[in-house]
Amino acid sequence: LTMSASKKQKTSSAPAGVQVATARCSSNIAVIKYWGKRDETKILPINSSLSVTMDPAQMGTTTTAACSEAWKGDRLWLNGKEEDSNAKRIQNCLIAVRKLAGAKAPKGGLRIVSNNNFPTAAGLASSASGYACLVLALGELYGIKRDELSAIARQGSGSACRSVYGGFVKWEMGTKADGTDSKAHQVAKADHWPDLHALILVVSDEKKKVSSSAGMSTSVETSQLLAHRAKEVVPPRVKEMETAIKKRDFENFAKITMQESNSFHATCLDTYPPIFYLNDTSKAVINTVHELNKEAGETVAAYTFDAGPNAVIYTLSKHLVSVTRSLALAFPPSKAGKWDEHITDAALRGDVLKKGKMTGEDKDFAGKVKYIMHSVVGGDPISLGVGESLVNLTTGEPV
Repeated sequence: LTMSASKKQKTSSAPAGVQVATARCSSNIAVIKYWGKRDETKILPINSSLSVTMDPAQMGTTTTAACSEAWKGDRLWLNGKEEDSNAKRIQNCLIAVRKLAGAKAPKGGLRIVSNNNFPTAAGLASSASGYACLVLALGELYGIKRDELSAIARQGSGSACRSVYGGFVKWEMGTKADGTDSKAHQVAKADHWPDLHALILVVSDEKKKVSSSAGMSTSVETSQLLAHRAKEVVPPRVKEMETAIKKRDFENFAKITMQESNSFHATCLDTYPPIFYLNDTSKAVINTVHELNKEAGETVAAYTFDAGPNAVIYTLSKHLVSVTRSLALAFPPSKAGKWDEHITDAALRGDVLKKGKMTGEDKDFAGKVKYIMHSVVGGDPISLGVGESLVNLTTGEPV
């Protein structure tokens, strides 16, 4: 996420009396799903989960937290719109960070500005990067170590505890009632598996009808399949997935990823009333991936869906161009020749187009996928300088 020169602060140091911290981190896409809380207040899950951190250039959040005694109260802006800073989950994070900081917490009013570079609440884990980035910026501002921040991020959004780290990340469900052991740790760094890629097929970038929080609460109350999944299915899968990642075993990584996605959405269907996050296009993507693997005689792609219709397709470097081309032809733009908007990565788009003419605007699913993004495995969150602040450090308003 980059800002134009006109949007950057012109100073390399904060004005007197102002403290500021800016963080950038990424969304994560779970390959072992988190669905269901055993404690709604503390956001404690019914099972452990495991995710892959995305590239912040494609699916990232940048957040600035600034403090000054000249400002009154706390204010928060998300994607250019002022939001209620007293919202429960925001306050969960603020209270926890301030409590941990104690006497060293900076005094004065707090100003938080956060921008996503991808759709919010569309099933692409925007809340994960949003709350993680909020807590990371606050942690830097208040002088708190990163390993203490995962459990705090969890109190904003469960999956946010995984976005505190890059690479491959496991969220341990924990066993303690106070939630202190329910936090994430890194299984492997981003450069452990440089050949792994993700394609994000954006079927809808609109806010979903059933939020993750509401959906999983109903599932816990009504789905017997969910209880079985959490107790019997997920624990061995987590271990198998950790092994697959450590061995860079794409065959098993892919199989577990797809089975996990299907298991999660089966529990949504078993929920009463049922929840339908997948639509006809999502189901067609699933069928297309299985067809691609069958035609290749090996596993070249794996799908996963979070709480929304958008598909994330994992593949390897050697299959990236062919898989992207096949998916783009199966789900082309509605207007002929609009490939520059359909495949957003220019380099990848160029490699795909070199393989021959692209058509398909007459196909059944033309226009059903809005665009295709490409992400590598993302690294750890980073801190940015004062010049990158999203808060005007004189006025306390967004830049």
